[in-house]
This record gives sequence, C-alpha cells and structure tokens, in this order.
Amino acid sequence: MRPPSIQLTSVADAFNEHGWQHEIIEGQEVITTAFEAHHTRVQLFAQVFTQLNSLTVVGETAMPIDELRQPLLLELLHRANKMMNLGGLEYDLDRQRVVFRITNIFEREKFDKDIVSTMVHCSIAEVDRIIPFCSIIQQTAEDLLDDLNIERLLLRQDLLPPVPGDEEMDI
Repeated sequence: MRPPSIQLTSVADAFNEHGWQHEIIEGQEVITTAFEAHHTRVQLFAQVFTQLNSLTVVGETAMPIDELRQPLLLELLHRANKMMNLGGLEYDLDRQRVVFRITNIFEREKFDKDIVSTMVHCSIAEVDRIIPFCSIIQQTAEDLLDDLNIERLLLRQDLLPPVPGDEEMDI
C-alpha cells in the first residue's frame, strides 16, 4: 500500500491543526469525518486528486423527500446555487441526500491550510444553511404545496443559523 500523498498529508495536517477528528480511507486519497452543525449533522469527505493538484470537499446530510415534493426541493437548490459564488448544492436522488461540493486547484503540492479549512467551513455552513428550507418543503402539507413560493422561502432570515462572531454584545 502506498503512503498518503503530500497533498493528502497537508489536508490531514489542516484537520489536525483545528483538532478535527478524521479518518483517512485506506487505499484512497480521501479523508472522512462528521460535524454537528446548528441544524444538522454534516458528513464530510475531502478527496485529493494528485494529478490535478486539487481538493474537493463534500458535505452532505440525509434529506428523504417524496416524489411529489422533489421538484420543489430541486428548485430550492437551483435558486440557492444562483446566489453562490463558490461551490454548489446538489441532491443525490439515489441516496436522498443534500450535498454541497467545492473544489480548488492548488499551486503547490502542499495545500494551504487556510484554504483547506475555509473549504471545510464553507461545506458545513452551506449544508447547514439550506436544511431548514428543505425541511419546510418536506413538512408542507400536500394540499399547500401549490402555495409554497420557493423564491420567497429563500428570503427568510429566521431560518438561517447564527454566524459565528456575529453575536450582538450587551451594553
């Protein structure tokens, strides 16, 4: 068995620096872990592509949805993607999971720890941010689905998780 690449080792170093428990999948250039976010548990995978000198970080969580609500969920993810600058949301129809994927191509074989940790934080935050909206679609009564406006739903600020460091200080 080959030892992990310089790229994967640098990703593991970034995880270690933050104290994130993780596991390297034997025989693959993949690290896996899970995080408890504000709204959901996010399963996370970081995969290195050594020939491209790139890293893809994938965060995902279960979101079972019936066929009736599926088009609304897909519209939600599409509209959310239109507002993003980095990465993208997907729905894995086969496994019924909401997925966020972000990729970066690095200049050097040893990946920048700040970029790696930003990719991880972004993946967790985007999955956690979208889940309450998905849950509304999942829980909306069948006779009210026609009244559900996805564009307006995405404007709701009360469903967003708190942003770390944005807590108002009591004076």
